[in-house]
Amino acid sequence: MLRPRRSLLFVPGSNPRAMEKARALPADGLIFDLEDAVAPAGKEGARTTVAAAIAAGGYGARELVLRVNSLDTPWGHADLAAAATMPIDAVLLPKVESADRVRLSVALLDTLGAPSERVVWCMLETPLGILNAREIAAASPRLTALVAGTSDLSKDLHVAHTVDRMPLLTALGLTLLAARAYGLAVLDGVHLDLSDDRGFAAVCRQGRELGFDGKTLIHPNQIDEANAAFAPSGEEVAWSRRVIAAHAEAVQFGKGVVLVDGKLVENLHVENARRVMAIAEAIDQLAARG
Repeated sequence: MLRPRRSLLFVPGSNPRAMEKARALPADGLIFDLEDAVAPAGKEGARTTVAAAIAAGGYGARELVLRVNSLDTPWGHADLAAAATMPIDAVLLPKVESADRVRLSVALLDTLGAPSERVVWCMLETPLGILNAREIAAASPRLTALVAGTSDLSKDLHVAHTVDRMPLLTALGLTLLAARAYGLAVLDGVHLDLSDDRGFAAVCRQGRELGFDGKTLIHPNQIDEANAAFAPSGEEVAWSRRVIAAHAEAVQFGKGVVLVDGKLVENLHVENARRVMAIAEAIDQLAARG
């Protein structure tokens, strides 16, 4: 069964109140952030605060992810050591630029006692990271998701912030291609303008159309829009049911293709319809589990 990742909310590791509120938010997942959201002086304390919050539980069926500091920083190794023993689902590595960094991080997690099922996600947020997306995506079987770091990438590329995100489409496309080529989940970057509701809705629609599984978020007010944008609509679910049923009937008569409302349907469309149905079912199950 696919896991819903429509909305992944960054939660500052230095903010206990935000971590408490996150227990009741309808996000599919939470990314406890030890990196950009925490000032250098607060790094050690934030790690302790996050560990205590996660150990206390109460986050239901939400996917729990820890974004650590880079191994190039004074806090990276200790962050990985903490991540190895926390009851989380994934470790998010920042600013990944090479497959070697992925393999080193996985090896360190193993050495530090991480369970064998502890997976890593990678943020691609620099030009070099984007150019090496294919090698990074193939670096380890423990890598299960790529995350577009559009804020840092925009800074490094010197691009203009436009509604259509045209300056970023090449990078977004390369991230998507690498993820899909190696069977990984892939998440769109954050939208920083909290006053721009229309712009946020537009980039959510665009992200869904491009093929992203969901969006990383910086504020709880963005959750509902992301959940709606990245969930199959009622019409999509109904169409998927019809496609599956019509094709199954055609197969019984030895046919590999069938027309549904004048549209040619073959096995590739059935595979996509089944994926849509699986996502809808997974969303319903997540909502039921709370």
